[in-house]
Amino acid sequence: MADMSSRALFVPGSACAVADLVDAYPLAWVVSAGPTGHACTMLPLLAERKDDGTVAALFGHFGLSNPQVALLERQPQAMILVQGPQGYVSPGLVSNPTWGPTWNYAVARFAVEIHFVPEETHAALERLAAWVERDRPQPWTRDRMGARFDDLARYVIAFRATVIEVEASFKLGQDERPETFDEIIAGLDDPALAEWMLRTVRG
Repeated sequence: MADMSSRALFVPGSACAVADLVDAYPLAWVVSAGPTGHACTMLPLLAERKDDGTVAALFGHFGLSNPQVALLERQPQAMILVQGPQGYVSPGLVSNPTWGPTWNYAVARFAVEIHFVPEETHAALERLAAWVERDRPQPWTRDRMGARFDDLARYVIAFRATVIEVEASFKLGQDERPETFDEIIAGLDDPALAEWMLRTVRG
């Protein structure tokens, strides 16, 4: 079980790890302030990287009927929340009898300023489709929709969320003894969480 003093350990393993997290888990919460409280929408987003691999901006699209669009046009500051692999880790996986239960996860919080870029709406749709279809033997392209693509694109608007600040927490076993870490990896029934633990701790 991790204690409060171990939080300093829970940092991304590399400069590009946060962008990699967005690439692997693009569905994120976009949260902004409104006159009656917070507004939030879950949207798939693409990470636009700086030369060093860190996230410069997040790129996506809103439905024009979403009332959050008008809120963001008036007040463009927002938070974007990304949740990656996560899961409970039971003491039953570990031979040390004094070891307690914990939860492992990788998450990121972006403070952003959102600007709508309607001239890039088609690009936003095409880039997102290309990314999520990238591993399919015959990736989908807009040509399959014909004129219907343009008809539907009229109802969405692209935006770019320029990153002002990032806070990421990758609690993925960095504070475990090597033998305990190996036991957790061997016993986990979540391949994605195990992969991110190994990537973060072992490189």
